[in-house]
Amino acid sequence: MVNAKDWVVVGLDNGGTANNATVLDHGGSFLVDGLVEVPSRVLDGPEAAVESLAGAFENILAVTKVDRSRVVAVGLDTPGPASADGVISSKGATNFSQAAWWGYDFRGALERRLGLPVVYNNDGNAAALYAHHVYFGPAADTKSSVSAIVGTGLGGGVIEQGKVIKGAAGMAGELGHVQIPMHGLLEEGQPLPSCGCGFLGDVESVSSLTGIVRNLLPYWLSRFPDHPLHGADSLKSAAKQVRSYAEQGDELALRIFEQQAMGLGRLFTIAANFTDPDCYFVGGGVVEAAPHFRDWFLARVREYTLLREEQAKVSEFSLVPERDMAGARGAAIAAAGTVVA
Repeated sequence: MVNAKDWVVVGLDNGGTANNATVLDHGGSFLVDGLVEVPSRVLDGPEAAVESLAGAFENILAVTKVDRSRVVAVGLDTPGPASADGVISSKGATNFSQAAWWGYDFRGALERRLGLPVVYNNDGNAAALYAHHVYFGPAADTKSSVSAIVGTGLGGGVIEQGKVIKGAAGMAGELGHVQIPMHGLLEEGQPLPSCGCGFLGDVESVSSLTGIVRNLLPYWLSRFPDHPLHGADSLKSAAKQVRSYAEQGDELALRIFEQQAMGLGRLFTIAANFTDPDCYFVGGGVVEAAPHFRDWFLARVREYTLLREEQAKVSEFSLVPERDMAGARGAAIAAAGTVVA
């Protein structure tokens, strides 16, 4: 029997190349400050991936010198889409494209392997949960937030009273596929952006790295025929350089990020009329940008979020902290929330 004042939970963040792990104690302190990673082996199939997560679990306990008997629960997050209980989509997913993954009960398999309760969230929800609890601290269970996390796609999460809103099928908080008005966002003659999910004009089609590659950069390069990015090896390579150009004040790059900020602002405007959260979080690569550009981008998102006067007085805007560690830490917070002291 674990002492009521001695328990810990482990958070495991599963990614395409690596698993990151952390340990959270009963007092709310994380026992590691940085990344503690092992290869994720997801391309080797489910059995290898589960063994890799088990290895990450044992490794983090060794790093933190925590006895396994103190662990009362494990938090797991993975990329989606997956059900609310951690079953990978029957159509697979970007990280889980092999047929063996389709409909695979990832959470259940890890729970059986470790012999401990495993609590599941997708990676966007886990990061959103971490941002929420860091920002609000002891008041987290009385607050609500919406997080948009800009990466290869557009992830995120909706938090209400400190808990992740998952929905009936686990698809709540799939903010990237919310369709937004494009009038006033697109330039005259700029094509309606498309998303890999099949939608036209959703947030991910604008506010993501994929959105830059597929939609924004080709258009803006046509408007700037002498831009150095024309010399890049590929559109994908060029897209990865856009942020560094924006940090230097480059006009083409700033036009792209202006449209991305407007896309997020329109998403948050919908959220304001749907959930009316206490805080709007922005995460992803922009968090790691130069401070002057990061602050400019967040200010632009806020400007494009149309709030009623009453909402503007009480709502806040902030960045998702510690991008690389947010998943594992959010997963651990979710697991800790299930522990009965």
